[in-house]
Amino acid sequence: MNNYVITIARGFGSGGKALGMRLAEELGIACYENRILALASKMTGKETAELIEIDEKLRKGSLHSLLRKIPGRTEPAAVEKKFESDEEIFRCQCDIIRHLARTESCIIIGKCADYVLRDFGNVVSLYIEAPRRYCLKRVTQRMHVDEDEAAKLIEKTDKYRADYYKYYTNGNYWTNPVNYDMTFNMERVGEDRCVALIKEYLKIRFGEDVIKQEKADNPSLYTFAENEE
Repeated sequence: MNNYVITIARGFGSGGKALGMRLAEELGIACYENRILALASKMTGKETAELIEIDEKLRKGSLHSLLRKIPGRTEPAAVEKKFESDEEIFRCQCDIIRHLARTESCIIIGKCADYVLRDFGNVVSLYIEAPRRYCLKRVTQRMHVDEDEAAKLIEKTDKYRADYYKYYTNGNYWTNPVNYDMTFNMERVGEDRCVALIKEYLKIRFGEDVIKQEKADNPSLYTFAENEE
């Protein structure tokens, strides 16, 4: 196996994004979230000549550098709008995700990545959730809002993610455990034990040397991943 991919779907406020970034640091691989959407949006809005240039860079394997140029955010990002489909951006996003899965070890958060990569043998898909009280506490602390506002943000964001997933997966539902290798209740398991269990599962799936190899091959990748949303 040349590379592996971890996909993470998560409820808003569950700590799934933080877990992905922690895993990226410990494994020595990159973590991608909204940079994929930003690059897809940028590509679909480009003139033909610029698209050809980007496509050539993708074929030459410099997708990582393209994604790195897109500014990231560190604060939580709630979604308060209703879901509206954009087929062109989603198709482009899928191309980027598949390219990543073929060329580098990485973590991809959200973006229906588990579904997009369902036929890839080098993928581990995870779902992270937590009880509402746990999510409320995280959102109030990280976004500096009261509990009522946090509850609204959680409800609207999870509704958006569910609608997004259902639309682009032809009716599948986001929380279906069959979609994933493993699901975690972050309140019960905790981030440290989640990380330990996922690393052990990677060894079971891909061999004992997979973690050691990635850290040796990519000692500084997380300097990019730590700025991901």
